[in-house]
Amino acid sequence: MNEDKVYEIIQRWRDTPEEDLKPEDYQRFKDIGAACLSGGDSEQLLKFVQDEKNQGIVKSMGCGLLAPLVDEVLRNEKSHDHCQAAITQLTKICSPRNLLESIFELTEAIDPGAISDTTLAILPHLQRVLLQLDENQAACVGLALSALQTQLSRLPVPYTQQQEEADEHGLCRCCIALAVFTEPFIERLKEMDEKCKSTTEDDELKAEILKFCMRSLKEPLLEAELNQDRKSTLWLFAVEIMVILPAIKESLSGLLFFSSLRKFPIMDISLTKDSIACLAYLLFVQLITIDSFPAVFNPVFVLQCNMEHINQLLSSKKESYLLKALALFAKSLEKVEDNSLPVGLLDLMSFYSAPQNLRQVLTDCPIKHLRESGLKVFQLFINKLDAEGKHKFFRCMLKTSHHAGIDSYIVKNIRDQIQLAIKCNANKWFLGMELLPLLELVLSLPQGAETDLLTNMDKIMESLNLLRYLLMQDKELRSNPGLWEELSRIKDEYLKMLRVCISMSRAYYSAEMKALKEDQKLKAKKAREHARSTRLVKAITVKPNKVDHMSPEVQYQVLQSALVTFDLMESLIVRIDEITEEKLGKLH
Repeated sequence: MNEDKVYEIIQRWRDTPEEDLKPEDYQRFKDIGAACLSGGDSEQLLKFVQDEKNQGIVKSMGCGLLAPLVDEVLRNEKSHDHCQAAITQLTKICSPRNLLESIFELTEAIDPGAISDTTLAILPHLQRVLLQLDENQAACVGLALSALQTQLSRLPVPYTQQQEEADEHGLCRCCIALAVFTEPFIERLKEMDEKCKSTTEDDELKAEILKFCMRSLKEPLLEAELNQDRKSTLWLFAVEIMVILPAIKESLSGLLFFSSLRKFPIMDISLTKDSIACLAYLLFVQLITIDSFPAVFNPVFVLQCNMEHINQLLSSKKESYLLKALALFAKSLEKVEDNSLPVGLLDLMSFYSAPQNLRQVLTDCPIKHLRESGLKVFQLFINKLDAEGKHKFFRCMLKTSHHAGIDSYIVKNIRDQIQLAIKCNANKWFLGMELLPLLELVLSLPQGAETDLLTNMDKIMESLNLLRYLLMQDKELRSNPGLWEELSRIKDEYLKMLRVCISMSRAYYSAEMKALKEDQKLKAKKAREHARSTRLVKAITVKPNKVDHMSPEVQYQVLQSALVTFDLMESLIVRIDEITEEKLGKLH
């Protein structure tokens, strides 16, 4: 289209009232502006929108230029200043409502590869438009923040220091820009609160800012690696969020402990739980704004409240969530005195669920450092329970863990508590008749004579060592009427069943070794496969592989190792019998 034709069209628009403009006029105006930009004439377009004679046209149809101008900002650095000035001019002339609609359309249609650049380009102009609104400002602020955060949630969260410093996808820059974006709205709330002139609109704005903070706590902060020793961009963003909350009169203690979020039922429950859990982590682990947190709360009360948040994070499979859960769990326990947590807390659902979820981390998590950290927290939790609490916790774990490694760790802790009780001579839970229910659980085989000794080896060996230790403490145990007799009964029943189990397992594994040797002598492949397919060895499970997936040499080593394990168990049983006879001899 030549310049004369364009001038003629523009002149017609100048003389046409806004109500007489047609949809094709709006589209042509947009096309002319886009063509001007694609031709490298951004300066000419800027002069056009600034020209006093064109203010009527720009006011009526200028919103259509927003998308082409933003595209040009992202595409051509040389045109950046002219296009930004043109957008600023549009925000001064066009209807804020129409501009908002155009910005929302632009936000919804953001190219996945340009999310951060587009966000950074439009945020200052969006802020200016929102501040011009006379009504429904709070709702529009909420829609804008939600739309932008929805787009930013598509960006990967940098997890390492190198990734955050590079900020390849621009998420960190956008987070800081969002915090700056909210500043004038927060200032308005503070001013109105100081003047005691808060309106319903202000309450709605406060709710929208709170939702922004909650969304930010979950994404990206809950997934980010934060360290107070390294003031990274996301750490500074976390500080901003923690400062905003009290600025809008949201008490941190109220959010954490008293569920003040229930005032806002439109917020997603799972979002709220994750966000509050992250809030607890930032406060108690990263110590952000901890100086302004009330110091009146008892450490046990803080732990009790935090257990809900710890359990929420532990129920996740994400590494970042689990790291924060373990750190928050440890920090919440550190200020609690050893042996002080009352047994009644274990009746609370969170005090049951959190240790169970922690147990799953110990047994199922493939990440080594998480398992190691989890074990330290697991022991720390045990240390904080009082004697009755430990007794109840051990019983619960032995009944529910179904994992030999966890069971053996619990048995080791039981032995430690018995040693302590003997030393102090003042603990009925581990030196009286109350000890017997624990021993019944410890000195038992889950499937009787058919128990898989290799799978349960850790617990069995630790249980035999505990039994040997108990027999050597006969003097202390005999002083409790009935305890020694019941211990002897439990011991006899356990060892009898264990001997049968060892005998059956030894016979089975010996037969398998013999069969394996014979199998190796067969030269024909078909004959070997037929022989192997009819034997039960294929069903033997040896973690993490099955025997039938191993070479014959490795199978032989596994079977030999099993027999050595049975020898070790039998040697412990023999030693226990010897101690029993020695004690009986001394007694007579």
